[in-house]
Amino acid sequence: MPRKASPKAKPAHAVADDRVTAAPPLRPSTSLFPVVGIGASAGGLEAFTQLLQCIPVNTGMAFVLIQHLDPGHTSFLREALAKAMSMKVSQAVDGAHVEPDHVYVIPAKADIGIRDGRLVLVPRHDGRSSPHLPVDFFLRALADERGSHAIGVILSGTASDGTDGLRAIKAADGITFAQDPKTAKFPGMPRSAIDAGVVDYCLSLPELAEELIRLSEHPYVMARQLSPREHDQATLGKILALVRSRVGVDFADYKSPTLERRLARRMALRRVDDLSQYLTILQAEPDEVLALYEDVLIHVTSFFRDPEVFEVLKAQIFPEILRNKPDGAPIRMWVAGCSTGEEVYSLAIALLEVLGDSSRQIQIFGSDVSAKAIEKARGGVYPDSALREMADDRRRRYFSKIDHGHRIIKSVRDLCVFVQHDLGRDPPFSKLDLVSCRNVLIYFDSGLQERVLTRVHYALNEPGYLLLGRSENITGFAKLFSVLGGQLRQRRNVRDMRTTLDRIKAVVEAPEGA
Repeated sequence: MPRKASPKAKPAHAVADDRVTAAPPLRPSTSLFPVVGIGASAGGLEAFTQLLQCIPVNTGMAFVLIQHLDPGHTSFLREALAKAMSMKVSQAVDGAHVEPDHVYVIPAKADIGIRDGRLVLVPRHDGRSSPHLPVDFFLRALADERGSHAIGVILSGTASDGTDGLRAIKAADGITFAQDPKTAKFPGMPRSAIDAGVVDYCLSLPELAEELIRLSEHPYVMARQLSPREHDQATLGKILALVRSRVGVDFADYKSPTLERRLARRMALRRVDDLSQYLTILQAEPDEVLALYEDVLIHVTSFFRDPEVFEVLKAQIFPEILRNKPDGAPIRMWVAGCSTGEEVYSLAIALLEVLGDSSRQIQIFGSDVSAKAIEKARGGVYPDSALREMADDRRRRYFSKIDHGHRIIKSVRDLCVFVQHDLGRDPPFSKLDLVSCRNVLIYFDSGLQERVLTRVHYALNEPGYLLLGRSENITGFAKLFSVLGGQLRQRRNVRDMRTTLDRIKAVVEAPEGA
């Protein structure tokens, strides 16, 4: 559950940014000031007004309001808000520079994005079978544009628009809020985001305004470059040891920039000045250790992510696996770092579409170090927004509609086994035809990457395939894997047993400190 902030909490006037150190508050630069995306549908005008009336005109933040509007009617949202507050309110115009201390309102006949500091208007196309999700559209663009300077807020509304957008902002190291559903006229939208685990703070509107004001004085969301302090490294080591003791995962092998950004984000949320203060909180509050752990493991995934990859799998890789598979032998695949399970189910569906009515046995394993993510993956329940890009026939065939979302049908869930698993420590699955490890290695340092790739190679059949993300490569592992599919990153296992065994002995079985 997201934290409940005290309405009387005093703003922190000096906290760490992504270099993990302390500094006095600094006004944002003209290019990297925070942008707050606020989404609502039913009851949105009332919620927008109550929230913005509590925020002063000089926070240095920009606010973009996204509401579900009828394209067939003129919107008076801008006029209504302009009468209720002192901050400047404008209807969004394509190409307009986003400025601090300014409110921008969505027009009725367009969706809003943001790029290079300018608003981008995209005309709405009515008549599509997929739901219209303008809040998700803007918040995802905001996450890409602003990163840790992005703030997402979900207010009153029905259904689940905004949930995926908050997930994108959180993954980009931004801050996320939802109106307390008990105070919302229509609680569906904030409730969906809270249930999805993508909300940092669940607050009433006055409390939410106070937190936004506090963040406007906070170096984490401002353009602030600081120098690290030497003693922070010792404190950081104690924090990593505490996490390792509490959850059994050693983040010392993760790349420092990622770890420090996520650590700084937690410090901003807890209103502390430096690492030693945050260490004190971690020692006193076991739940904060878990919160930090989950933040480092922010989950970013989707169904059929990079659709062209799945087209290549169906057209080339799966047929090749089937040609080399003895009759009666199961097809075995593993998604390492599966998050909440979307890629596991996507592989299952894609393989079923290739096999047709075949009775071939299928075993697909999904693993993740996060117990929370694995629990969600096993349930197979996803919000409507998670299926927004999926073809109607595929959605109807492999999902059943339930309240507030869709669920993978039982026949597909039965093909998939989800387990909590530490890719850097636990032994791999074996006799695999394909391993998907997309966008996982980028978080590991070179030593952990080598251990993981060696274990994966050992676990693969011949032929066997390793699927990586676009930003990942296997430089230095040419004797273990050869490249297939260009930038699609399918990697075919190369079985050089002597090289393999030598590398396994040197890397996996080496004593600690070797």
